[in-house]
Amino acid sequence: MHTLVFLSTRQVLQCQPAACQALPLLPRELFPLLFKVAFMDKKTVVLRELVHTWPFPLLSFQQLLQECTHCSRALLQERPSTESMQAVILGLTARLHTPEAEAGIQPLCRKHTLWVLDMTGLLDDGVEQGPGTMSMWDCTAAVARTCIAQHQGGSAEPGLTPVPVEVRVDLRVNRASYAFLREALRSSVDSPLRLCCRDLRAEDLPMRNTVALLQLLDAGCLRRVDLRFNNLGLRGLSVIIPHVARFQHLASLRLHYVHGDSRQPSVDGEDNFRYFLAQMGRFTCLRELSMGSSLLSGRLDQLLSTLQSPLESLELAFCALLPEDLRFLARSSHAAHLKKLDLSGNDLSGSQLSPFQCLLQAAAATLLHLELTECQLADAQLLATLPTLTRCASLRYLGLYGNPLSMAGLKELLRDSVVQAELRTVVHPFPVDCYEGLPWPPPASVLLEASINEEKFARVEVELHQLLLASGRAHVLWTTDIYGRLAADYFSL
Repeated sequence: MHTLVFLSTRQVLQCQPAACQALPLLPRELFPLLFKVAFMDKKTVVLRELVHTWPFPLLSFQQLLQECTHCSRALLQERPSTESMQAVILGLTARLHTPEAEAGIQPLCRKHTLWVLDMTGLLDDGVEQGPGTMSMWDCTAAVARTCIAQHQGGSAEPGLTPVPVEVRVDLRVNRASYAFLREALRSSVDSPLRLCCRDLRAEDLPMRNTVALLQLLDAGCLRRVDLRFNNLGLRGLSVIIPHVARFQHLASLRLHYVHGDSRQPSVDGEDNFRYFLAQMGRFTCLRELSMGSSLLSGRLDQLLSTLQSPLESLELAFCALLPEDLRFLARSSHAAHLKKLDLSGNDLSGSQLSPFQCLLQAAAATLLHLELTECQLADAQLLATLPTLTRCASLRYLGLYGNPLSMAGLKELLRDSVVQAELRTVVHPFPVDCYEGLPWPPPASVLLEASINEEKFARVEVELHQLLLASGRAHVLWTTDIYGRLAADYFSL
């Protein structure tokens, strides 16, 4: 449903030339809704003029395009329109090139200087890109080209000194885009449009390029560094980590697929690991740490003990954790602060089960998101863990995909989780009942690759849905979809 104010705003924008002429006469309190409606309906002429005459110091996509009291549509959950994004950039460029004398004719333009254009939070992963829409990279590239053009071309009007605008973006960099983004960041230093990276995600980037990029970023703006598929090893990481540690406001560090050479009994390996630990101790604001696919067996205590503050999100997927690692984590100060925990790919079926249960107990008061994909949890382990698991009263998301659970085990989980009023999503495995001729215990690779009996699984889905309806929980999603946008980002928790 839309409010009368929304419907009236949409009607005003039907005739774009008239709407542009009326902008100086409208109260500035209407500008946020005008922006959302113009962006939504691709009223590009009005959208450009809105940015050109924006009356506030901040223009934030996250604030303007979210669900609001006038319209429940959350545009940040959709790919942005190419036309609308281009209109925003054109409006920003026009603002920089508007002479002060002309600006004075328009009551709103330059009444308040626009200091920040915040384009962070744009949808990237998980949703297909349709025609006429832009990915996060497309949006970043468009802004970067504008920064380069402003640097090279200067101002359009002689004697005009534009007020610099800080453009906040999330950067996703790989080998193909590295040189272009490096040029944009260098150009933005002297450009009236200054690129400021909030979240950096670098994929398959050589070590020297990663360092060069980090050196160009604003230390006061960066909140996340995400390095993926870079094959760094501890030697490479020891080169990069001091450049990351200079970002004192960094809240999230994600080091995916780092070679697990920490267990090599070489002097160099030990020295590199100690140096890495020392650099990790420099972070004062770190709240999320992801070390996916790093061999941390028996070393989790060394890693976490160096941190100055308790973590709220910890991802240790496929880290070959030992019972002593889980025992340490359960006793540490981190456990009582954890909102998100990912232990996927660690075998929790044997001697790790008891310390895992202790960890759950320690985190029960704060835990919102628990990911246990491929942890070898069969019915017996799940049933033994349920009393502790159901004490996590605030839990919203539970991931159990790739575990050898039967339909009986899933039904027991569904019944017992009725006490978890905040639970909204359960990603469950295909029950072992739906496979034919499984070896026991079935390896995770078999569960992920073997074919299932579609008829049996259809009956399972119906039964689970009926049980949810009978318990008054139709709003809870039980699904086997591990590729949907269901797992929440730490910053959205």
